[in-house]
Amino acid sequence: MVLSARVAWSRCLTFLTPLVLFRVASVLAWLAVVATARARRGRLYAQFVGVLLGIHTLSACAVFRHVGPLAPAFAYLHAAVYLHFFLLSRPRMRPLAYRALVSIPASFFVAAVFLSFPWAIAGALGATPYGLWAPFALAGVGTLQSLTARREEVELVVDRAHVEGLRRHPLPREEPPGPRRPLRIVQITDPHLGPFMSVERLRGICERAVAREPDLIVLTGDYLTMESQHTADHLAEALSPLRALEGRVFACHGNHDHEAPRHVATALARAGARLLVDEAALVETAAGPVQVLGMDFHYRDRDARMAEVCARHPRVKGALRLILLHDPGAFRHLGEGEGDLVLSGHTHGGQIGVVSLGGTWTALRLFVKMPDHGLWARGPDRLYVHRGTGHYGFPLRLGVPAEESVLKVHLAGDGA
Repeated sequence: MVLSARVAWSRCLTFLTPLVLFRVASVLAWLAVVATARARRGRLYAQFVGVLLGIHTLSACAVFRHVGPLAPAFAYLHAAVYLHFFLLSRPRMRPLAYRALVSIPASFFVAAVFLSFPWAIAGALGATPYGLWAPFALAGVGTLQSLTARREEVELVVDRAHVEGLRRHPLPREEPPGPRRPLRIVQITDPHLGPFMSVERLRGICERAVAREPDLIVLTGDYLTMESQHTADHLAEALSPLRALEGRVFACHGNHDHEAPRHVATALARAGARLLVDEAALVETAAGPVQVLGMDFHYRDRDARMAEVCARHPRVKGALRLILLHDPGAFRHLGEGEGDLVLSGHTHGGQIGVVSLGGTWTALRLFVKMPDHGLWARGPDRLYVHRGTGHYGFPLRLGVPAEESVLKVHLAGDGA
């Protein structure tokens, strides 16, 4: 009897290999996170986590047997993913140590496992997945890009020349000559205060924006993430340097701002930024008068809503008409001739692409036809799509750097 028990226990231990334990623990962790998400944040978040982590779990389990001596590090990163999404059920801004040990490693690992999906399929079919290091190396590059930004000066010419259709518009290679200096604008968009955008990082971005002495600073939406939506204090502190230019700072809503509109409005007001919700403001600058029109974010009836806002706030003669429009996909719904220059964000520049290599292609263009980054034209109107101050969604940027730029806007008739 004792011998039989020992044999049974020996067989059990033989069955419980590291791979089996990894798979069982992964499924149990997935179920726990989904159940917690359903109980604390509701059905929609539970469905999102269930699908995302379900795919992640399947791919990670297929890859695990091929990581060899890196299995302990693989298991740690895998556990960080479940912990990250588990704690998102009760979102809070986390300290640096947590972001460094959990949030950022989890985002790196989700991206790496997602990119390794072809290798996971090969492994599941019994093949040896050679080159498995490649998706993890790409995710490492993406992690670095997600924590940094490219600082630039961008020359924009508002020439009002008619362009057929909606198309990418070339930027001048050098500053055009003219009798007046250009209008200098710093745009901050999609900071998405959270794991990759700490209060300290965003405050530094705002300090550098003020130090560049622009005529205007504009904020074009999506200021928070789930981690930062529970209070206005974090965003207000991060944006506080902008108060030095009060009267020259304007903002509009993005789609995520409707998830916590009171916190966004409170934080912007405390930072001295004027939130324009389908409203306009006229401001005198050293480059001439500018009418700033801030559009609210809407999914439906965009044509009618935008036409009504433009009718309620007609052009001011002699002033540049600058429209803040978070979503560049709405640009096609703007009446032709209504905006000399429209500033948007929302796309994070496409987030995955070859912009870092000097190209223009991004993965976003595979799925939608909206402008992804840079300067676009339609009729006499010009649209600049900022690549984003931060990001949200797919856990990393890859090949599309975040942007810290000064836009130097040259007006028609100034030699442009």
